[in-house]
Order: sequence, then structure tokens, then C-alpha cells
Amino acid sequence: MSTHNFMRLVGLGALVLGSTVSAQNLGTPISEAEIAAWDISILPDGSGLPPGSGTPADGARIFVTKCAVCHGENGKGGLAAALVGGGPLTSGIEATKTIANFWPYATTLFDFTRRAMPWPRPRSLTNDEVYALTAYMLSLNKIVGENDVMNAQTLPKVRMPNRDGFIVRFPEKMP
Repeated sequence: MSTHNFMRLVGLGALVLGSTVSAQNLGTPISEAEIAAWDISILPDGSGLPPGSGTPADGARIFVTKCAVCHGENGKGGLAAALVGGGPLTSGIEATKTIANFWPYATTLFDFTRRAMPWPRPRSLTNDEVYALTAYMLSLNKIVGENDVMNAQTLPKVRMPNRDGFIVRFPEKMP
């Protein structure tokens, strides 16, 4: 039997096995509560932001204990990317991208931080911690003031420096 015919036979076997398994109704239906735990998307206009709040000062304390080991002191870079600085993106695709010169929406920063950080334990931060870290990172980049409070009402109002640097796919979802 040729290799090509063998691969067809394997593919056909997988198809038959897959349809047999799905026909047995394995598994259990997922509950609304289970869906809600994973339905954490935040849109650029702030839709989906959870309750909570934080300040840059709160974020600085959290950053030291949970973020600096990777992102370096004051977010200047370490094992992971720098969060502060970065020149204009006019120097080409290789330009260092940071919060100040690349991210179009502060809500996207919140969403990414909540989903993916800290690296070894994603989704382990509380909503207040994420708001505080977001406030701190925005403050380090001189986008918000040192005393500004970030929450579901204030965060969508933050105007990022590169907000107009992207082609918008869903303009009706933009603030």
C-alpha cells in the first residue's frame, strides 16, 4: 500500500471514529455560570469591564511583587518586553512597541493583562489589581496622571497616543 493510500485510510478511519464518538453524546451541557467565568471579553468602548478600581500607587506596589521580575524595574524591560518608552513607530516594523507608542485602547491593555498576566499564573489577578496595574502602566507612560483612578467609567475615556494608528474592523464598537 502506498503512503498516499495509507494516509487516506487513516483519515477515513479518524472521520468514522469521530462521528461515532459524537453520536454517543459524550460530555455534559455547560451551564450559564461556567460560560460566564470564561466570557471576559472587553471591547474598546469598555463594554464588558468588570466592577473595581485602582490607582497608579496601588499598581506600583502590585507591579513590584507580581510583574517586575519579568518586565523589569518600572516596566523598563527585563526577561519580558519593556512596557515603557519606545520611540515613534515611523522607523519601521522593527521599532520597539510599548504601551505608549503602540496600544490603541486602554481597555485592550486591561483585557490583555487580566487574561494573560502574570505569565506563570494567568487570570490570577483580581479586577482591582488589574485596574491598579493598568493605571500604573498608563501613568508610567505619562498617559494618565499619578492620582487618576481607573475603573469601568474612566478607563474607556483614556485616549491612547496611537489610537488612530490602526484600521478599525468594527467601527461601531469603537468609543
